[in-house]
Amino acid sequence: MTYVNDLADVGRGDVAAAGGKAVGLGGLIQAGLPVPPGFVLTTAAYSHFVEANQFEAAIQELAALPPGADPQEYEAASGRIRTLFKTGTMPAEVAAGLGSAYERLGDGDGDGDTAVAVRSSATAEDLATASFAGQQETYLNVRGMAALSAAVLDCWASLWTARAMAYRARQGIRPDQVRLAIVVQRMVDADAAGVMFTANPSNGRRDQTVISAAWGLGESVVSGAVTTDDVIVDAGTGSVVSRQTADKDVMTVTAVNGIREEPVAAARRRAPVLDDREAAELAGYGARIADYFGAPQDIEWARAGGRFFLVQSRPITALPEPAADTPDTWEVPYPKGLYFRASIVEQLPDPLTPLFADLIDGSVSRSLRLLMSEAVGKNVLREGDVRLPTINGYAYYYYRNSGMVRMLGRMFTAMGALARGRAHMGVAGWSDYSHPRYERVIREWAAKPLAELPGEELLEGVRTLLDAGAVYYTAVQSIIPLAATSELSFAAFYDRLVRRDGDPPARTFLLGYDSQPIRAEKSLFDLAGWARSDPGLATALVESPTAVLTECQRTGSPPPGVDAVLWQEWRFSFQEHLGFFGHTVYNLDFASPVPADDPSAQLETVRFYLRGQGADPHERQRLLTERREQLTSQMAARLGPRRRAAFLRLLRWAQATAPIREDALADVGLAWPLLRRMLLELGRRLVDSGVVALPDDVFWLQHQELRSAVEFGLAAPGAGIGATAVAISGAGRPVRAAAVEERRMLWRGQARAAAPQMLPESRWMEKAFGSMMPAGSQHQSGDIIKGAGASSGRVTAPARVLRGPQDFPFMEPGDVLVARITTPAWTSLFAMASAVVTDVGGPLSHSSIVAREYGIPAVLGTGVATQRLTSGQQIRVDGDAGTVTVEHPATAQAARAVA
Repeated sequence: MTYVNDLADVGRGDVAAAGGKAVGLGGLIQAGLPVPPGFVLTTAAYSHFVEANQFEAAIQELAALPPGADPQEYEAASGRIRTLFKTGTMPAEVAAGLGSAYERLGDGDGDGDTAVAVRSSATAEDLATASFAGQQETYLNVRGMAALSAAVLDCWASLWTARAMAYRARQGIRPDQVRLAIVVQRMVDADAAGVMFTANPSNGRRDQTVISAAWGLGESVVSGAVTTDDVIVDAGTGSVVSRQTADKDVMTVTAVNGIREEPVAAARRRAPVLDDREAAELAGYGARIADYFGAPQDIEWARAGGRFFLVQSRPITALPEPAADTPDTWEVPYPKGLYFRASIVEQLPDPLTPLFADLIDGSVSRSLRLLMSEAVGKNVLREGDVRLPTINGYAYYYYRNSGMVRMLGRMFTAMGALARGRAHMGVAGWSDYSHPRYERVIREWAAKPLAELPGEELLEGVRTLLDAGAVYYTAVQSIIPLAATSELSFAAFYDRLVRRDGDPPARTFLLGYDSQPIRAEKSLFDLAGWARSDPGLATALVESPTAVLTECQRTGSPPPGVDAVLWQEWRFSFQEHLGFFGHTVYNLDFASPVPADDPSAQLETVRFYLRGQGADPHERQRLLTERREQLTSQMAARLGPRRRAAFLRLLRWAQATAPIREDALADVGLAWPLLRRMLLELGRRLVDSGVVALPDDVFWLQHQELRSAVEFGLAAPGAGIGATAVAISGAGRPVRAAAVEERRMLWRGQARAAAPQMLPESRWMEKAFGSMMPAGSQHQSGDIIKGAGASSGRVTAPARVLRGPQDFPFMEPGDVLVARITTPAWTSLFAMASAVVTDVGGPLSHSSIVAREYGIPAVLGTGVATQRLTSGQQIRVDGDAGTVTVEHPATAQAARAVA
């Protein structure tokens, strides 16, 4: 058997024999790139060594650690395995092949002392899904056959370092699935070295090459021993976009045998390692490599004698989608006005997509002018007085100064009209007019065959439904202050004239009532109970990946092992649930899927209940209701007639209004499933016509672009073959593809920004309006984050920062749910959460009401929680004090020791 292959002969299909690193180097050589000569000692050599020394059984036994093993267990297993390798003997055939290859690699002087680099090349290494960077050992400047043999044995043993075993366990790779090849290359005695990424790993930009550089060998760069120069190069032009030159105090150099560190000469410490020409040359190599492999690459390079050498290339793992720079200035589009992120904006936590931004501005301003016109008379709000513009993509309510003065002057009249239920506002207006009207508009459009409608009619339907949703939301906004006023009035009366020491807080009397989010939770709990009656179905729902279940739910095909008829029954029941509750929105921007489109979060909750986790919501509600009624009777019995009458009147008012607020909020997105179907139908037609690449690219078009496509006939039923020739430009790329990609990239950059609550940012604005805003100060520092205590209790647990539904699968039972804001669509996660923390919200918001129903602490309106906290971080949530404290590891350990 051949145990050695020349690197130039290693192809893409040789991972099993040569490992990921050797395959990458072989590709570089075949692409004509400068790679130091070398060979690979194959995995067959490793296997022969293990077999000849009878190590296999012991290795598998020691490495088969249970999931969640402690680091100390990995260290102990690693030590015992590596001791085995030290006692092993290299088989004669392997030693002979290694010696011959090393001799051929010699520099021709015949002394058998050629300097080489010895590096691991595991079968699970340098892959597209996991890089395994730094998990095995590298040995540099190895000279002579004896040193080479020793380095090979040590390199084989490094397959079983504690960090490598733990890393593979996290990746789900079993001990019997890995083997190690070894790359041996002629040593490059580099005067400079570093790493190059052919896409920017910080923002995902594929048009930017990022180069890190330091003096000496690359070991100091890989190990992090030195701060590197960082150069960003435009991949298309080779021009340097930016550079940061570091103070490089140490460098790694070759020694007689091996390597050592030495100080960098003072004159070179702050000198750039690469000039612009060299950076462009390297970036050119990077572009060739990425093109050859068909994916962005992480490349190690070295420079010696004025020449560059490439010593490794592997795919970049976990590369984010491309994002533009995060904005840091907030210029307002209209002068002479004030900007607030409140009201409807609270349910728009992210930057808006272009189409939604274009359409929602008009819908909101029209609905508000209509409301004020009906409530207090025409011309109080005029065209342009109130708008919903975007700044860096984020929606703001804009009030022109003159319009705000007119509106404030009629505020008492407006409040009186609201109290009397004029303008179809208030609870009665919502139930008798606004909600039925909204449902009627949706029914009218849902009855139409969407696939047969002309593009003009579909677009008109989108505008009509969005306007109806905006008008409905305005009606909902009239219920929120009524609910808040009723709760605050009861709490003030109770705290001042009823409550004694030891009595529960006022909010206890408002728990245990049904609302749309609670009904949705009970429905999922009941679905889990239904599934539990069949062991096969329950097992499939618990053990199948959520993505598989979602696809089976969509197509009707049963998961493996589930009877087809039974699955159809389950699927029908689950679809019924989505029919009732699948319209709750995570984000009002219609580009965000609703549960009807993606029920993954609901399926996760069913699995949660099937695993026996979480409380029975029916029983929880029964107990809360029972306690509420007992307390009501106790309080009423000890009051005199007049005080009792006032107590009960205020209590019944609060109890009647609070659940209505939750029902009203939950139905804001009632039109959204239909809205999305209409827009995606337009998107599919535009794909066929060559305007966009994917149906959901329609959300990234501007309204004028979509309207032009509709008027041009590119969104007609069946548009495609004839229209494509008109729409396609260039080499067959969709017309709007580049614009869509650029807007997505801009959006991702904007999504990293922390949008100010008010603009312009000034002390007088903060002083005048800060207390009215739904989020706290964004300028908090230190380990204690302050917010509003909205639900009592104290919990110490890991944080789980969720940006939206795409992150819901990461939620683990017992985590603290940390989010910018939670809408009714988030309620399914409350059953898993030990506490809730939000950027936006207060004691009377949805989050507080649901948290109190679940009996978990809540701190809301922190303003900064999603910016300051990271998932997995241990935090202490105090719902009474309204604080979130970051626990440092030492503090947490000390607390556990005391406990």
